[in-house]
Amino acid sequence: MLGKTRGKLICNYVRDYVLYDLETTGISSKYDKVIEISAVKVRSGRIVDEFSELVNPGRPIPAAASMVNNISDVMVAGAPPFQEVLPRFLDFIGDDVLAGHNIHSFDMQFLYRDCQKYFNQTLTNDYVDTLMLAKMAFPEWKHRRLGDLAEHYGISTEGAHRALSDCRMNQQVFELLAKELQRNGTSGRKPDVKICSACGLPMKKRTGRYGEFWGCSGYPNCRHTENVF
Repeated sequence: MLGKTRGKLICNYVRDYVLYDLETTGISSKYDKVIEISAVKVRSGRIVDEFSELVNPGRPIPAAASMVNNISDVMVAGAPPFQEVLPRFLDFIGDDVLAGHNIHSFDMQFLYRDCQKYFNQTLTNDYVDTLMLAKMAFPEWKHRRLGDLAEHYGISTEGAHRALSDCRMNQQVFELLAKELQRNGTSGRKPDVKICSACGLPMKKRTGRYGEFWGCSGYPNCRHTENVF
């Protein structure tokens, strides 16, 4: 729920959780807006409830975004703004652990921003990023998109890039990833990802004037750097 301290990223399976997904007007958590938010509530590995709402962003949806998520201005014209939808989403998730694909770098950043904007507090729920688990399970893969994982496990991708369809797909992926990690003995081990202490995004090794250093992947919005030891 809401509080003063952000929840932490955890890298292991949990039996009870809420898996969620956002569709947005673009990829910038600084400038873009949420246009759809969906979630599935899971108990002992089974979906027991669902949440899904379109959101009016108060601006036109770029054509590039509509091409990906198939959400148009007409579809959101009568939808409520996010400041009305967000409290209902928070009621749905309660204190549950959150889960989703690439949420550490993307979806959580939108929620942190808007919880701060509308409530002057942050989201305290711990969360699992299934992309991180996929990095542990399949370190040799070049790409670990949700569609790649669904195809690997034989899960239908019909309706992909609409939030609720992605939630249902990702929930199946999460359960199978958990079994994968249990089999190879990597469950609970953190992936080889360095996190920016300033903003929470992954850091990347870069080469500068004086050699290698860690730079935040959120540059230029975040300019935090660290030495490579």
